[in-house]
Amino acid sequence: MVSLSNRQMSLERLRDQVEESLENFVQDRLTKSDAPAMSLARDMLLSGGKRYRPTVALLAYQAAGGKDLDSVMDLALASELIHTATLIHDDINDQAKTRRGLPTLHSAHSQSHGIIAGDYLFVLGFGLGGKFDARIVDRMAETSANIAAGELLQIKHIADLGTTPEDYYAIIDGKTAGPFASACSCAAMQADAEETIVNTLDEFGWEVGRAFQLVDDLLDLTGDPSMGKPRGTDVHEGKMTLPIIHALTMLHGIEREQLADVLQNFSDDRWGELTELLESAGSFEYAKQLIQNHIDRAQESLESLPDTDAKSLMIEIAKLSRGRRT
Repeated sequence: MVSLSNRQMSLERLRDQVEESLENFVQDRLTKSDAPAMSLARDMLLSGGKRYRPTVALLAYQAAGGKDLDSVMDLALASELIHTATLIHDDINDQAKTRRGLPTLHSAHSQSHGIIAGDYLFVLGFGLGGKFDARIVDRMAETSANIAAGELLQIKHIADLGTTPEDYYAIIDGKTAGPFASACSCAAMQADAEETIVNTLDEFGWEVGRAFQLVDDLLDLTGDPSMGKPRGTDVHEGKMTLPIIHALTMLHGIEREQLADVLQNFSDDRWGELTELLESAGSFEYAKQLIQNHIDRAQESLESLPDTDAKSLMIEIAKLSRGRRT
């Protein structure tokens, strides 16, 4: 088995391949009639990010026995294009001012520009994905439809103190975990893997995606400056993340009433109150334990696969998700 540093270097090389392919794709679109739309979307698309979804797709393809990365690169890029489209639209819905430390597209231009840029990237993503077999296209369509369903469910539960953990998981499965699972399973399909292997990689994607979203929720509450967005963005927007749902369930009496008041009348000067209540309820530790559970299940899901470098790197990504800061 390779050392941790070598694994990380291998992941960086894969990410570099994704980045190079993405930049080439952007440059190609800038020579075509849709150049004005790509000029608008380019900065957001190339503004950074770890490229986890396309990287995981490439690794899943290899872990499933695929040999030609070029044959799956468009599928990997499709996952990144669609992901970026959802971020642009999320920023409009949330009226966010920054993303990855830069002004959001709609705040730098206009809401109309943001909507158009997001729609444009969705179209490009499906254009790339549409080159593949019908069952891959069907899975991508189902995943994108579930993103929309997850968004609507999240809007329904804004500031809803009765939101349950089941509601929360339905939201993140639609918005985050589903796209990870789709990237993995579609890549395995492209490798002509047996259905059992497709299902194995699908399960890995679900578990890693859930861990990623839970980490995002914790980062929002801990206020890590490297996130590129202000601390407590989700709280200000009334989003019911799992640590908050847990605290509302665990606290009783005066503390429960105080938490409800903090959430319903939140301002930055009440940050200390919120943190103290979440700590009192054990909600930070609860979320950390769930993250570890999802990572463990992601790793266990791969046990039936042959031991390969790709499998080892997928496990590494699962572990890295726990300590990431962006």
